[in-house]
Amino acid sequence: MPHDLALHRRRAAVAFLASSLVLAGIAWPRPSQAQATDKPLRIILPVGAGSGVDTIARAAQPALSKALGGQPIVIENLPGAGGITGASAIVKAAPDGLTIGMVSNNHVINPSVYKKMPFDAVEDITPISVMGTSPLVLVVNPAKVAAKNARELAAFLKASPDVYNYASSGNGTILHLAAEMFVDEAGVRMRHIPYKGVGPMAADLIGGQVEMGVLALPSIQGHLKSGALRAIGVMAPKRSPAAPDLPTIAEQGYPGVDVEGWFAVVGPKGLPAAEVKRLHDAFVAAFNAPEVKEAMAKQGNDIHPGTPEAAAAFFRSEVAKYARLVAKAGITLE
Repeated sequence: MPHDLALHRRRAAVAFLASSLVLAGIAWPRPSQAQATDKPLRIILPVGAGSGVDTIARAAQPALSKALGGQPIVIENLPGAGGITGASAIVKAAPDGLTIGMVSNNHVINPSVYKKMPFDAVEDITPISVMGTSPLVLVVNPAKVAAKNARELAAFLKASPDVYNYASSGNGTILHLAAEMFVDEAGVRMRHIPYKGVGPMAADLIGGQVEMGVLALPSIQGHLKSGALRAIGVMAPKRSPAAPDLPTIAEQGYPGVDVEGWFAVVGPKGLPAAEVKRLHDAFVAAFNAPEVKEAMAKQGNDIHPGTPEAAAAFFRSEVAKYARLVAKAGITLE
């Protein structure tokens, strides 16, 4: 047998064996592994720097990179239009597992708030996991408001209807709906001042340009400790382990106040099942890392990662839930 023919047959046999092992699940083609780890994973946050979701994502960033075999992580803040700007970038990304996003309540609120949406909040994404919840806290500027609890705050506001302002991170956002929930439940009248994100909202709350607002606990813990802001109560039905001495608004006499923030990992529509699994498993591993667990506990976040299937069902139910709340609040934007 000529030498070159024998060599050709040996190479063909090796190639056949390698492909058989891949199909059997015993081996994985190296080029795919290289692509998965060498190119950075871009995580789009439809919120500004310093917000609750931003704080969470950056705390988990090193552990997530490690869980992905050293793949670089690039976190990109794209706030605006209540989260629509960032979410639009997520849904328009190629479904190759290199661009994903971390969204929160606003993603499922917007379809009920805006008359026209540039995408379908449920159909144009691939849910990866609802990672957990984050407590929302009703806060006031202590230099402007003497009240120290929900009852005192209601009395203070009733004495001067339409005089005081409450801030939000934007019209129709979760922080707007949460504050409006207290205003409605307490039977008070306030003016709503929408901001373009949490950063400017918190700055004006601390500066005294507005008197009240709702913010995620992870984003304001430092301001509560310094006394720049005063916490009135937690908006969820249960107290936060990170602030066990802070009562809920419900236990202070307003049982209709029941709302908390959540955050989820999503990809663009059509993300392959293998990529969904790879990313889901990496996020679960990252948030189980001891240093991330400690950071989440300090921030007051409750981490309980769910399956992609559970996330899909959750998104649909949350769209329906917030449609009812938005209709009650009468919020509609062009």
